[in-house]
Amino acid sequence: MKIHPMFRIKTFSQLVSEADDSEKGLHRTLTSRGLIGLGIGAIIGAGLFSLTGIAAAENAGPAVTISFLIAAIGCGFAGLCYAEFAAMIPIAGSAYTYAYATMGELLAWIIGWDLVLEYALGAATVSVSWSRYLAEFLLKHNINPPLEFFCSPWEKLSLLNNTIIVDGGIINLPAILVIFVLSYVLMRGTKESASMNSLLVILKVAVVLVFIAVGFGYTDAANYTPYIPENTGVIGEFGWSGILRGAAVVFFAFIGFDAVSTAAQEAKQPQKSMPIGILGSLAICTLLYILFAHVLTGLVNYKDFIGDAKPVATAIGKTPYAWLQDTIIIAILAGYTSVMLVMLMGQSRVFFSMSRDGLLPSVFSKIHPKFRTPWITNLFFAGFVSLFSGFVPVSDLGHMVSIGTLFAFVLVCIGILVLRKTQPNLPRPFKTPWLPWVPILGIVVCLFMMLSLPGETWIRLAVWMGLGMAVYFGYGIKNSQMQKKSQDKLID
Repeated sequence: MKIHPMFRIKTFSQLVSEADDSEKGLHRTLTSRGLIGLGIGAIIGAGLFSLTGIAAAENAGPAVTISFLIAAIGCGFAGLCYAEFAAMIPIAGSAYTYAYATMGELLAWIIGWDLVLEYALGAATVSVSWSRYLAEFLLKHNINPPLEFFCSPWEKLSLLNNTIIVDGGIINLPAILVIFVLSYVLMRGTKESASMNSLLVILKVAVVLVFIAVGFGYTDAANYTPYIPENTGVIGEFGWSGILRGAAVVFFAFIGFDAVSTAAQEAKQPQKSMPIGILGSLAICTLLYILFAHVLTGLVNYKDFIGDAKPVATAIGKTPYAWLQDTIIIAILAGYTSVMLVMLMGQSRVFFSMSRDGLLPSVFSKIHPKFRTPWITNLFFAGFVSLFSGFVPVSDLGHMVSIGTLFAFVLVCIGILVLRKTQPNLPRPFKTPWLPWVPILGIVVCLFMMLSLPGETWIRLAVWMGLGMAVYFGYGIKNSQMQKKSQDKLID
């Protein structure tokens, strides 16, 4: 029986040979510690510093800690599947590469295009938040920049106790500049990027720990009563349905651990270090999130977080250490910076892999002769992401990032089930435990969170994927390396 090119899969030997190709290969410079740092750098950021208060005020109340736990469980199931793939197939490209090895070229393209959406909009969204906190910090210290350059033409800039200062700006220039600076850092080399990221991770984790330690002694037990507020009669507004809706909201806070797997081809001993990097970063961040949320809702009644864009600064103001507010803002800026760094890195590695496979023009897989990085791809996405950062109100597109990531998780979990069935004898340095229940539960939890997102999010996803299919059938399928190397091979 003949197989259509778009359904062909890459063999395990093909993937390994690509990883060992010295002309195309990336430098292996990342250790387990560096990978954990990359994971923490991607995870701790916008979600922890902003969404915790939103989910508490609108969905779960003090039980937002349970929401974090539910979201972490869903990520944990997917993380175990990611770890098996990353150890077995240590190639750049993350879920895109895994799908190519299990479900064929068409589904690989779909997930790769989906990951571009996740990382691009994720980096753009965080860059806008980064710009907002920078403006807040400058104004607080009596530095008055032209705020029209901190806001897109279709946004309102609300700072200083949520007072609207700018109703439609010119361009969000700081957001654009930070994207280009971080893209340049990535062009210089992965090791250098990881070193910068490690410094940022140390800073923001230290401040998170200080917040927990300082705030814990000033929490008010009355703020935890009732721990699970009674449902208002509307699904998703408190009660257990609110906790579950809150899990879908704070899921954004966990986005990033999968970005570790995009660096598999740059990891030393990937069979050992990739599972440690993925699961280690997820475990550390889950613990920090639950403690952080507990202290946050203990310092301030959850109702007071309604409309508060800076819940962490508000909470620390309830302690005798209000002077820490400046430190908190600096930590948030550092946290956002590291998130953008890892998002931009993951994005370029997925595009690199798709280009190497012929699905995108070969220029995107060119490696810099000195720095050994896909610098053209880095430069391209600096421009692409900056368009969203500077001119588009991306705050309402956060759900797009979540649905794209959840879709990727679902396909990775399915891929584990497929590969265990079709190629049971492949060497697996790390095995997903409790098969088939872990992948199945990962699929169920992630699909449930996807279904809890608004209908317009599904429409936007459909439009983006439609554009991707046009690119694939217009260019990718005609130039695929699989098409060139194996014309109409028979399935055994």
